Amino acid sequence: MPVQIRSQGALDHAVATATGEDLPTIRRRGFSLVDPHDAHFDDEPDLLPPQYVDWDELELSRNASAACRPLCTPRRVA
Repeated sequence: MPVQIRSQGALDHAVATATGEDLPTIRRRGFSLVDPHDAHFDDEPDLLPPQYVDWDELELSRNASAACRPLCTPRRVA
């Protein structure tokens, strides 16, 4: 049987009980009720691409092996 949550305080308390977190932490995270039948509930959609850095890919691009590096030509000294 689903639980009827009628206030923000009741929601925060239910989430804190379910997760084991304290109430200030749950309130800081900003949980809210959403109608599961409303497909467009996000009033501020994030249209930006994901903001992340793939550190492994970046490291691979920085560390080229000696075989892949161009050869240095020795300079002639007069």
